[in-house]
Amino acid sequence: MSKLTEILEQNPWRRNPWFETVGEAQRRARKRLPKTVYSSLVAGTQAGVTLNDNMAAFNEIGFAPHVVGATAERNLTTTVMGQELSFPVMISPTGVQAVNPDGEVAVARAAAARGTAMGLSSFASKPVEEVTAVNDKIFFQIYWLGSREDILARAERAREAGCQGLIITTDWVFNVGRDWGSPEIPEKVDVRAVAKLAPEMITKPSYALSWFRDGKLVIPDLSAPNIAHKGEPGPTFFDVYGTWMNTPPPTWEDLQWLREQWGGEFMVKGITRMDDAKRAVDIGATAISVSNHGGNNLDGTPATIRVLGPIADAVGDDVDVLLDGGIRRGSDVAKALALGAKAVMIGRAYLWGLAANGQAGVENVLDLLRMGLDSSMMGLGKADVADLDRSDLIIPEGFERVFGDD
Repeated sequence: MSKLTEILEQNPWRRNPWFETVGEAQRRARKRLPKTVYSSLVAGTQAGVTLNDNMAAFNEIGFAPHVVGATAERNLTTTVMGQELSFPVMISPTGVQAVNPDGEVAVARAAAARGTAMGLSSFASKPVEEVTAVNDKIFFQIYWLGSREDILARAERAREAGCQGLIITTDWVFNVGRDWGSPEIPEKVDVRAVAKLAPEMITKPSYALSWFRDGKLVIPDLSAPNIAHKGEPGPTFFDVYGTWMNTPPPTWEDLQWLREQWGGEFMVKGITRMDDAKRAVDIGATAISVSNHGGNNLDGTPATIRVLGPIADAVGDDVDVLLDGGIRRGSDVAKALALGAKAVMIGRAYLWGLAANGQAGVENVLDLLRMGLDSSMMGLGKADVADLDRSDLIIPEGFERVFGDD
């Protein structure tokens, strides 16, 4: 054991590693991370209207509980995009995870340990091959970036690595400005960047020390290895953004072409309109994610839970409908399932767990959501997640939003 490892094991910042709420994971992440790093985890666009509504909307929905007749055991298992999940919560794809040196590999291990799937971002800091090596339920996420040939090459690399499906993210408009300021992200972590961040790092010794392995500093990788061909160095994010912003947004014909080339499980992520949901079905998608990019897209878009029900009612028999955005508790999961979602995907919640306690922190978050879902089902008197429906909810008048329904 190195001296640095001994310090990490004995230092006064290590308290009870278990946290009892996702809110506590966030509090610990905020305390442990440099301000710049933490700010990137809570970012939303413009005034943060959508970001805040994603969470607040869940609190407007009540439960209609049964106090007698609960079953002793409840079945939480489900199947999404051909993969059996131990409970209906998946890892949503998020970009470079520099809150922990093991990044996406730690998250993939945590998801595997809890029997669930993970979406891996094109902008992940770890190569897809390293992630599929520790979890065989990986869906590779793709942005429409570069030529058709470039996009297909990334998809084929994901297939060769063992990914079980594609997630095509459409809810992104390059609107990254926030009324309260955005953190500056360095092009790469070099001597200049380290010197600039040094004042923040000094005040966060636990985070700083976590980047030392066997007495050596592990430099955070801000490149995008999955944008390159296998074995080639990944471009920097600034290079990627330059190409991305000069790539015309995809048409439905483009997405259908990629779906046909891929030939397997295919999710369109970013759906909030009824007509878009129906178009996704028309092109042969096997799943959709009702998502607004966690409030990092067009501010003023309704919370995803507000638009979920009508969309699930319209296309839920044709595709797996998932919800992404605002999940902080197991009761939130129950509400989404009752409105027609097959499962939910989480982003910020697991990143806070990763920041707070690495792989174990991600497992902690997943356990909290599982336990919260199970207790909600017990209170509702339901034996199976598939049995949850609108009758379990108290939905205020005017809560739901329906648009794009011609």
